[in-house]
Amino acid sequence: MNDRFGTLRARLRRTVGCPAYPWVTGALLTGCAAAELWRLPAGPTVSAGVLVSTASLMWRRALPAVSILTVASVLISFTASPSSSLYATAAAAGLIGCYTLGRQRVQHPALLVGGGFLAALAANLVHISTWQRTARDLVPSLQRGDAFSLGWFAETFVLTAVVLGAVSTGDAVRAREETRRERSAAQERLIAMERRRAAEAERAAIARELHDVVSHSVSMIAVQAESAAYTTPGLSPEARTAFQDIAGTARSSMAELRRLLGVLRTRPDEKAATAPPPSLDALDELLAQHRAVGGEAELRFTGERGAAGERNGLPASWELSAYRIVQEALTNARRHAPGARTLVEIGYLADRLAIRVGDDGPGPAAGRPWGHGLAGMRERAALLGGRLTAGPGPDGGFLVEAELPW
Repeated sequence: MNDRFGTLRARLRRTVGCPAYPWVTGALLTGCAAAELWRLPAGPTVSAGVLVSTASLMWRRALPAVSILTVASVLISFTASPSSSLYATAAAAGLIGCYTLGRQRVQHPALLVGGGFLAALAANLVHISTWQRTARDLVPSLQRGDAFSLGWFAETFVLTAVVLGAVSTGDAVRAREETRRERSAAQERLIAMERRRAAEAERAAIARELHDVVSHSVSMIAVQAESAAYTTPGLSPEARTAFQDIAGTARSSMAELRRLLGVLRTRPDEKAATAPPPSLDALDELLAQHRAVGGEAELRFTGERGAAGERNGLPASWELSAYRIVQEALTNARRHAPGARTLVEIGYLADRLAIRVGDDGPGPAAGRPWGHGLAGMRERAALLGGRLTAGPGPDGGFLVEAELPW
């Protein structure tokens, strides 16, 4: 039973919330008013007041203040009625108008009820004056001079009570809907907070996994490489240098890993206290590492690199993305074209940073799937509004080209 009632209430709420609802109800009530006036004819003032009060309801949602015209037209038709009677359609329009005034909070409810009381009192006084002129012989109390006794103001009390009830109902509905919206907004904020906490917990779990597994393995590589350089008998100077380079690379990886762990362990709205991210100033060191493992690499710059804040000055995100793209391209060259000569070109253009990394190796093997590294490079370029292409070079080998616009 409760489910059926809830479904009916939800369906009724959707019907009332339809944009065409005020137009349909206003037009329907105006048609009923015309039929009622045809059945019970009235003077031009009363007829105009009834029709205006019902027709104005069609704009009550778009222009809530028009409900003041609705209520005023009802009171005018009631005041001008010689029999002091109110048409049923006008009464319905008056109730809807008072409800709309309270529902849309056109004015404070106390002001609306006070204005309704004064309007009802004015209509009552007009009726009393009419009775004094036309019904003195029929009403003994008027002959005794007590025309202004409390009983003659029953209209004022009744109309004021009606206005008070309709306005209060509309204001109560408005307050309830505001409470519902606030509760819904609070629930959404709570859900968002829980999601952030879940994300932070996941980030912390990833950080723990990286620390427990990857950092231990990399640190062991550094320790073993350093130990091998001094404990292996008969080690040539070239091999000793290679072991030292391996240890240095492992230490650099540990530094990068610590920076990544700091980011993962830090909330998105907090600033991680880590070392600054690598930039293009570190490309010489990056190429030195590439040469240390047997690769040939050359670095060229074109254009002028402005200082920070100037036209060609690069923000940290551009510097980091460019460095990572070059780093991944060199990694691919070592993996798929060991010993090949690699040329890294960085061009500072007027509106973009151009990156070109090409090697003279055998080129991509037919049917070899693209790895995650190239996908990551494309994502970095796309995040900055740029583009990245990778494939066979015009003279053979493999070529990576990226453009990062300012």
